[in-house]
Amino acid sequence: MLAIAAAVVFAVAWILHLTETSTNIFFGNTSLLLLGLTLAALHLAGLGAGWSPQSRRRR
Repeated sequence: MLAIAAAVVFAVAWILHLTETSTNIFFGNTSLLLLGLTLAALHLAGLGAGWSPQSRRRR
């Protein structure tokens, strides 16, 4: 899930860069890039992999 969020953030940053849109300093291309890298790193660390319940084995 975090990888999809990172891809969306990267796409928004890329579109803003292509259109040369002037944005606020807190919503600039660099801050979006860093946010996307953070989300991708969290995904690679296994944080956004999701939760799966432990299965009980019957004997």
